[in-house]
Amino acid sequence: MMSKGAYGAVQAAGMVITIVSAQAVIRSFFDRDDAQLWGIFGWVPGGWAGQLVVLLVLALAGMGLAGWAFDRAKTKG
Repeated sequence: MMSKGAYGAVQAAGMVITIVSAQAVIRSFFDRDDAQLWGIFGWVPGGWAGQLVVLLVLALAGMGLAGWAFDRAKTKG
């Protein structure tokens, strides 16, 4: 079992993942040719659309992780 503080840390990590991914998605709409997030997703097939899908999935996963940790911390009391 994790402590309430550990759930808080997981929640914070999920929020950071969401924020960074969402920011990269928004920036990619304005500058499609720029390497988002320092080019970490340059290996993704499909070009801009493939990278956009990966960033969106990552943002959704971050939101899910933060929500899960928030719910667990609430029930921890």
